[in-house]
Amino acid sequence: MIKGLYLLLLFAFFFALSEAKLSIIQPQPAKSFNISSVQNARTCSYNVIITTSCSSTGYTRDEISISFGDAYGNQIYAPRLDDPSTRAFERCSSDTYQINGPCAYQICYVYLYRTGPDGWKPESVKIYGYNSKAVTFYYNTFIPGDIWYGFNLCNDAASSSHQRFGRRWFLVILGLSSFLMIF
Repeated sequence: MIKGLYLLLLFAFFFALSEAKLSIIQPQPAKSFNISSVQNARTCSYNVIITTSCSSTGYTRDEISISFGDAYGNQIYAPRLDDPSTRAFERCSSDTYQINGPCAYQICYVYLYRTGPDGWKPESVKIYGYNSKAVTFYYNTFIPGDIWYGFNLCNDAASSSHQRFGRRWFLVILGLSSFLMIF
C-alpha cells in the first residue's frame, strides 16, 4: 500500500513538473507593435534594471531601446539606452535607468529593440513602477535585430495558462488527499 502511494505521489510530481515546463513563457517578436505618442497628463518615474547575460558578447555597440506598459494603453518608451562611454550592457553586468513616462498600472508588457552589428543577450529586465509591484521579465536569449522583441502578458490567454497549472496542482492534491482518506 505504501509503495503504491509512493508511486502515485511520484507520478503526480512528474506530471506537475512537466506542466510547469510547458507554461514557461518565452520572449516573442512583437506583432503590430507601435510606439504610441499618446501620453496622459501625469508623469511617473520608473526604475528599470537590465541585466546582461554572462553568455552575451563582451560589450555591444548596438543601439538598445525599451518600451513597456500596462493593459490600459499607458506606454513608456525610452529610445537609445545604450552609451558606449558608460560601458552599458557589458557581459555579466546590470544597468539601472530612471525612465519617466505616463503613469501606468501593473506593468504587463516589455519590448526591447536592438539595432547594430554586435548582438546582445539580456538575462532579465526588472521594472519598478509607481502604481504597481516590481515585475521581472526573463529573456536569456539574443535579441534579434531591427524588431521589437519581448513579452506581452496583458491578455487573459497568458494568465489562463498559469491558472490552469494551479488548478491541475489543486486537483492532484485533492485526489491524493481523497486517496489517503480511503486508506
